[in-house]
Amino acid sequence: NILHPSSMRYKAIIKNIEDAGVKALPIIAVTSFLIGVVVAYQSAVQLEKFGANIFIVDMIGISVSRELSPLITAIVVAGRSGSSYTAQIGAMKITQELDAMKTMGFDPFNFLVTPRIIALMIAMPLMIFFSDIIGIFGGMFISKIQINLSYMEFINRLQIVLESKHLWIGIVKGPFFAWFIASIGCFRGFQVLNTTESIGRYTTISVVNSIFLVIACDALFSVFFTELGI
Repeated sequence: NILHPSSMRYKAIIKNIEDAGVKALPIIAVTSFLIGVVVAYQSAVQLEKFGANIFIVDMIGISVSRELSPLITAIVVAGRSGSSYTAQIGAMKITQELDAMKTMGFDPFNFLVTPRIIALMIAMPLMIFFSDIIGIFGGMFISKIQINLSYMEFINRLQIVLESKHLWIGIVKGPFFAWFIASIGCFRGFQVLNTTESIGRYTTISVVNSIFLVIACDALFSVFFTELGI
């Protein structure tokens, strides 16, 4: 399908980007902000003991952009979009819509799976970048309250310590996480049996599998980039 752009369903891809990406922004914003708050609070308590308050910026900037934002975004998307993919395709299987599509000459894979995978692979890096901004803002907000670090000082220090490679490492993970989540979500949907209970069961399995693989993939990335010295 990717090799034949004319056969791709662009409207379906855009619709899925809206559903999986745009509509997920509020929950990602809240989650990322709270993660930034937690990291800042915990860092402030420890760093104050050593009089190293300014290093809170390093802690927040690097940990949020490199590790926490990609991971939190992927977990939210797995619970939100991955589960809906399984439920949607599972419901279509129970109502025999998949059989009807095959009878009419439509390939369910190209029709249902490809647009979802492509849409999520496009949306995920953008969501991670959005999460970076909100997470760092959450940390900046708490730094001002907890250790009285002004916004200007925070931003100046952030420009020095947050190299672009940290942002790119987080963003590059996005398409990989998205591929795992969308593929597993759709695969489990096709596995649904002709009973309503199986939709719930396979939706749960889908989310658990997705989150496990995302965390495993993130661990491999961490080892890989550390070994390369990046």
